[in-house]
Order: sequence, then structure tokens, then C-alpha cells
Amino acid sequence: MKTIRIMSILTMLCAIFSCKAQNKGFESVSADAYEKIIADTTVVRLDVRTAEEFAAGHIENAVNIDVLKPDFEQKACEVLPKDKVIAVNCRSGKRSKKAASILVRDGYVVVELDKGYNAWVDEGHKVVK
Repeated sequence: MKTIRIMSILTMLCAIFSCKAQNKGFESVSADAYEKIIADTTVVRLDVRTAEEFAAGHIENAVNIDVLKPDFEQKACEVLPKDKVIAVNCRSGKRSKKAASILVRDGYVVVELDKGYNAWVDEGHKVVK
């Protein structure tokens, strides 16, 4: 009985730590949750798509820094305040996860739009062009 309890605790701890390691210190959220988070005007909105994608439409008041550019990290550190939560998005969620990992490594608190701008638009959330 004691062995089963210990194994259960170890399994639970492994599950918790593997989830934390999987997202590398940032939280991925749905479009609805993201909308609630960015309603806080102290949260900085960061769009990491290309300038062309950004110009075609983006979440209101977002800053655009292309994560695929070699100077992404340098520009992000110059522009983004470390004392604010950074809400990051891309088109589908892949690039924003990459950007979020870089930002977390640099000491930022990050929330990431899990399925990206496409999900944001598909679910009817507000965009600007």
C-alpha cells in the first residue's frame, strides 16, 4: 500500500514537471483566455509574424517584432519592458512558442496565444488593419 502511494506521488510529480518543461515556463492559452488577459492595459501585446502578415491584420495595439529575423532577441530586449506581462502571438502558434521560449529565457513573464492569430480570427475576436 505504501509503495502504491509513493508511486502515485512520483507519477503525479513527473506529470507536473513534464508539463512545465514542455511549455518552457510560459502559459499557452485559448483565444478567449488571451482576450481576457490582454484586456489588462498593462499587458504588452507582441505579434511575432512578418511585417507583411502584421500589415494584413493584427490584434489591436500589438507591437510587431518578427521572430524569424536574426535580431529578434536584441530588438525584443530593447523594446519590451521586463516588468510587464508579454502576450505573444503569431499565425498558428508555432513561432509564438519559439518567441515565448526566448523571452522567458531572457527573464520575461509570457503568455502565448496557443493556436495563434488564425484561431483569434476564426473565433470572431477583434482585429485591425
